[in-house]
Amino acid sequence: MRLQGFGQIDRSSPVRFEFDGRSYGGFAGDTLASALLANDIRLIGRSFKYHRPRGIVTAGSEEPNALMTIGQGAAANPNTRATTQELYDGLVARSQNAWPSLGLDVMEVNDLLAPFLGAGFYYKTFMWPKAIWEKLYEPVIRHAAGLGALSGQDDGQSYDTGFLHCDLLVIGSGPAGLMAALTGARAGKRVILAEEDFAFGGRLNAEAEEVAGQPGPAWVASVIAELAAAPNVRLMRRTTVTGAYDGGTFGALEQVAEHLPSLPQGAPRATFWRIAAGRTVLAGGAHERMIAFRDNDRPGVMQASAVRSYLHRYGVAPGRKVAVFTNNDDGWRTAADLIAAGVTVTAVIDPRAHTQHDLPCRMIHGGVVTRAHGRLGLDNITVRKPDGAEIKVDADCLAVSGGWNPSVHLTCHMNGRPDWSEDIAAFVPRPGAVPGLIAAGAANGMFSTHGALRSGAQAAAEALDIKPIKVPQAEDATFEITPFWHVEGPGRAFLDPQNDVSVKDVKAAHQENFRSVEHMKRYTTLGMATDQGKLSNVGALAIMARLTGRDIPEVGTTTFRPPYTPVPIAAFAGRAARDTFRPHRLTPSDALSRERGAEFIEAGLWHRAAWFPQPGEDWLAACNRETTMVRETVGVADVTTLGKIDIQGPDAAVFLDRVYTNMFSTLKVGRVRYGLMLREDGFVMDDGTCARLGDQHYVMTTTTAAAGQVMVHLQFCQQVLWPELDVRFISVTDQWAQFAVAGPKARDLIRDVVAEDVSDESFPYMGCGAVTVLGVPGRLFRISFSGEHAYEVAVPARYGDALARALTERAEALGGGLYGMEALNVLRIEKGYITHAEIDGRVTADDIGMGRMVSAKKDCVGKVMSERPGLHGPERCQLVGLRPLNPDAAALHAGAHLFALKAEITPDTDQGWLSSACYSPTFGHRIAYAFLKNGRARHGETVRVVDRTKGTETLCDVTAPMFYDQEGGKLRG
Repeated sequence: MRLQGFGQIDRSSPVRFEFDGRSYGGFAGDTLASALLANDIRLIGRSFKYHRPRGIVTAGSEEPNALMTIGQGAAANPNTRATTQELYDGLVARSQNAWPSLGLDVMEVNDLLAPFLGAGFYYKTFMWPKAIWEKLYEPVIRHAAGLGALSGQDDGQSYDTGFLHCDLLVIGSGPAGLMAALTGARAGKRVILAEEDFAFGGRLNAEAEEVAGQPGPAWVASVIAELAAAPNVRLMRRTTVTGAYDGGTFGALEQVAEHLPSLPQGAPRATFWRIAAGRTVLAGGAHERMIAFRDNDRPGVMQASAVRSYLHRYGVAPGRKVAVFTNNDDGWRTAADLIAAGVTVTAVIDPRAHTQHDLPCRMIHGGVVTRAHGRLGLDNITVRKPDGAEIKVDADCLAVSGGWNPSVHLTCHMNGRPDWSEDIAAFVPRPGAVPGLIAAGAANGMFSTHGALRSGAQAAAEALDIKPIKVPQAEDATFEITPFWHVEGPGRAFLDPQNDVSVKDVKAAHQENFRSVEHMKRYTTLGMATDQGKLSNVGALAIMARLTGRDIPEVGTTTFRPPYTPVPIAAFAGRAARDTFRPHRLTPSDALSRERGAEFIEAGLWHRAAWFPQPGEDWLAACNRETTMVRETVGVADVTTLGKIDIQGPDAAVFLDRVYTNMFSTLKVGRVRYGLMLREDGFVMDDGTCARLGDQHYVMTTTTAAAGQVMVHLQFCQQVLWPELDVRFISVTDQWAQFAVAGPKARDLIRDVVAEDVSDESFPYMGCGAVTVLGVPGRLFRISFSGEHAYEVAVPARYGDALARALTERAEALGGGLYGMEALNVLRIEKGYITHAEIDGRVTADDIGMGRMVSAKKDCVGKVMSERPGLHGPERCQLVGLRPLNPDAAALHAGAHLFALKAEITPDTDQGWLSSACYSPTFGHRIAYAFLKNGRARHGETVRVVDRTKGTETLCDVTAPMFYDQEGGKLRG
């Protein structure tokens, strides 16, 4: 089906490819679709619901049918459009949604059952009998659903993400886009030209037109050469702008390696870009729409513009005998080009009775195509003439043109709606729908080549506030169209060939009162899946408008959402996959911990040592030993993971007063204070300590997992709430290695590594200051998270490993050693300290017994909201401690629920839940924290702890949420 003398393919570079197990030939510059058509392959897939035979319809990304699986094994990529897939040597393609073969698909039986499978049948059919839904309906539906399928294996490939900035983003490289890019480039602006195709030029590659006295492709080449030589221009082929977002930001998917036989070493398969553009010109062109008539989904029924694309760009005749069905002058252009190429045109059918065209072929003015014939491919068509008589016309390809729909999708991604244009019978972008974006060319309803060139130059000039450049001469014909949406008659006339949605289905939606455009879409599935309304939308709107007696703009469009074309989820993740899905943050003591056989746990993004088992110990034995070690001698724990935020400035104290519930402006230099932070809704966000190292210098610590959240919160407060405050802060979590040294012998150990005096007089409880640690400048904080006499010592992170080893060696000499997260958790529960197990986003300061920490002398973030009715008082669940009546009870686990002694176990009688629980070696039994309704007034009561997941029930006494050293003598001594 190749035509000599046509096409821009490289005939000197033949390639071999495989389709459904058979080998074929093509050329460099082909798409998979053009190569299949060149090999006279018309049947390429099956439809979603009825499994009807499907052929290629378009030549671009709006293709509904030609979805292929490209590649084999783990790297197989399903639902790839053959119309955009570049051909390369060794490409392996497989059709989808057919079994056992494309030509003989047993699921085609659905087509015979079509009268029972109309729009909305699933809402009615599968409602009964209810008992067999899970056993029959759901398994069958899941097996039949979908088009292509992923391999389910790791393909071993990578994706990437990146950020770009420009003064002018031009989307599309047709005549309008090229002129816009030239305008910006010659003005010295930073320009990005994004083109989803692998060749720049848009429709100029698919037409027999001249621009500035030279063939369209030659003019394109000269413009691209100028842009490529400009240092302020970035040309991005194979890049689809997929979404428009706030602040002039656009998402764009760049295909890096889909056109290559193998992925180069280290190269991503694709890159997802975030493009921040000062101004944007949308020159994304338009989509030619079809006309609905009976069996118009047969392989061989194509867009008239796609037929021209395959002719002029790829040198392929999509059929030996081609008929044209058009309601506008564009279809006549297709017929003229085919005749000039020597392809037989059997008829041009135009519903308009009078048109000014004269071609050496059969012309049927005022006629319509009523049916397409053929099963696996088009054989002929039935045409109804103006007098009502029907005739058969031979055709193995029918080129259909029902008009053009400007590509308005991106202009609607920020909740904008397009406007209806009667001149072109289509929706056009509404100006200002996306701030900073101007539509140009066919994307704005300007369909002549000269009009597109002029529109692109003017759009860029307006966007950049400069003068437009001179526009070259080109075709400037007016666009003439008489709207014609579908041919009335029996049978099914398809609007959405991918989803098998017909005119009959839209009528059914109207009959069942699904007349809202959004309801119609979901009831019929029209425009869902990969189409997203590109081909099917406007035709369905016209039919619903006629049925409801409204105009098309009154019916309105469905909501267009990103992405414009499908984007692999892996592309959004970029490099954040497999081991890099989340950063592996290792503590300074990581190497030492692994040498000591530690087991690890993830805390936030950190890998922290959970326990250090000795020979014969399980995790519980190791935890008990480490807990006892801290209580009796001394333990060392790496607490580097705590968030550390350095805060400085003349207004630092004022700033802290506003973000914390308690006062920090009164904190003396060299002292530390515990602080509580609320969200704006009045609930507790985080807790931690804050040390004052100088008059204008503080260091805030946060819980490990909330470090990022707190940092973002502080930035919001400083930038949005109080920009007048002179304060600056930065996260220094990774800059300081920090270790807790806790236990009765903690001071002995600290004296051995710190040069300064650490007596109670110099370093009292909650004191802090700069010290010299084994010759290195560091910091020392007299704070405790265990209830024991304790310190936290910090040095620059590069000395962390050395300090960890020095502290461990000295601790072991004193009878102590390393302890991990499990022991740390037991120690804090024994003492009465909380973590995010308690402050889980649902509790107030009053709930955790810290209501008095919300200062009455000042305001702070969340204070007013925390005083709302219902956020304090006896009806709230309040933090308490629990001791089992039977010390040998083992059934006490976080997540269990609390009930009164004789209450029935129902959701209505639920009185609270356990937030934390552990075995305490100090007391020899399990203990727990819980939130109990009116808990502070119920100390001494007995409650039932019911754990339905483990099938246990335990009686517990309610106590204060502090079990160890309630007077605090140990940590202060």
